[in-house]
Amino acid sequence: MRRPGHEGHQLHGLSWLRASVLGANDGIVSTSSLILGVAAAHSSHSSIVLSGIAGLVAGGMSMAIGEYVSVHSQADSEAVALAQEREELKHDPVGERRELTEIYVRRGLESGLARQVAEQLMAHDALAAHARDELGFSARSIARPLQAAGASAGSFATGAIIPLLVAWLSSESYVIPLTVAASLISLFVLGAISARAGGAHLLTAALRVTLWSALAMGVTAGVGALVGVAG
Repeated sequence: MRRPGHEGHQLHGLSWLRASVLGANDGIVSTSSLILGVAAAHSSHSSIVLSGIAGLVAGGMSMAIGEYVSVHSQADSEAVALAQEREELKHDPVGERRELTEIYVRRGLESGLARQVAEQLMAHDALAAHARDELGFSARSIARPLQAAGASAGSFATGAIIPLLVAWLSSESYVIPLTVAASLISLFVLGAISARAGGAHLLTAALRVTLWSALAMGVTAGVGALVGVAG
């Protein structure tokens, strides 16, 4: 019996949620570190804000292009595999039905039932059955390069806008402490959301994200301070 509150359709969206949270985390860490490094070098307030804007735009475009190229390569591989499977179904349908039957037998079905399932699924949509059960493709998992690129850029920009707005609205003397505080609080919350989605321990995951991000910010600020002194 299904327990109350059970989410039967939650898993298929979990990977997108994690990717969005990771993109936002990257946006916060990258942009805040850039702002802190420039601020620690005793740059003007306008230069600090300009560096944050540049970081948001450059980071978002980099994420979009990288994701597009990666997912497009995956889509090309999937298209080749589907074309090959289509040819095999055309020239050897009996062998392909036997192959699908063997897959179901390995998954635990009796041979007679496995053969019946394979026959019915192939009669309905042979290519879809083999794509799903032999190749591991489904309508939800097929690569969509433009969608992935847009989601990646959008999540990065959503995270990056937080430290950028804080730096823009802060006076020059308070840019560093307010940017650090806003960024770490946001990262803690996002870490907790990611942990909640994946069923991990909330506090442990949130602290792990926050502490490592604080280290990245500290290193960048330190480099900026050294450059500022040397200059």
